[in-house]
Amino acid sequence: MTTPAGLRILRAADRTAEPWKNGGGITREIAARPARSGTGDFAWRVSLAEVDADGPFSVFPGVDRTLTLAEGAGMDLTVAGEHRLVDERWAPRHFPGDRPTHCRLLDGPVVNFNVMYRRDRTDARTAVVRGEFDLTVAPDETVLVLALDGPATLDRTDAPGGPPARLAPYDALLADGPLTGLVRTTGRAALVRLRT
Repeated sequence: MTTPAGLRILRAADRTAEPWKNGGGITREIAARPARSGTGDFAWRVSLAEVDADGPFSVFPGVDRTLTLAEGAGMDLTVAGEHRLVDERWAPRHFPGDRPTHCRLLDGPVVNFNVMYRRDRTDARTAVVRGEFDLTVAPDETVLVLALDGPATLDRTDAPGGPPARLAPYDALLADGPLTGLVRTTGRAALVRLRT
C-alpha cells in the first residue's frame, strides 16, 4: 500500500515464506534496498525469521546483523566460537553476519526480527520503543517501523489532517525522508534507521 510522500504500509499478510539462504529455516522479507534484491546484492534487508530447530545460521560476507527476539524463549548463539545468550524479548542484539554462527534453541521455536546491512554501504540502528514517540526522518534517511506485540499508528505532523497510518502486529511502515509524525503504540514497536 502506498501513501503520500514516500510512506508505504507493508502488511504482514502480504509476505511470503521463503527458505533461508542455507535452507535451515523460514524467513519473511519485510523490505530490502534495492527492492527485490537477492541475498548477495542487498544494501540492507529487514525480515522476520522463524527458527524451529537447532543449527547454523546462513553466512553473509560483509554483512552485520541486528537480531531482536520477538517470540519464544530464546537462543544460545555461538558466533565464531563466542557464546551470546539471546533470551530477552525485544532487546536488539548485534553481531557480524559473516562469522560462523550456530543456534541452540532454549525452549522451542522462536521468531526473530532481523536487520541485515552491508557494513561498507549502510549505517543501520535498531531500537524497540513503547508508548508515544516523535518520528523525524531526514532527507537522506529511510526509517522502518514494525508493530511487534500490539497495534501502532502514525499521525503525520508535516501533513496534518490526513488519516493515521494504522499497523496491526507485524505490519510495518517504510518512510523515505523528509517526514515527521507521531507514532503511538499500545505494545512495542521496532524502529530501524537506515542510511546508504
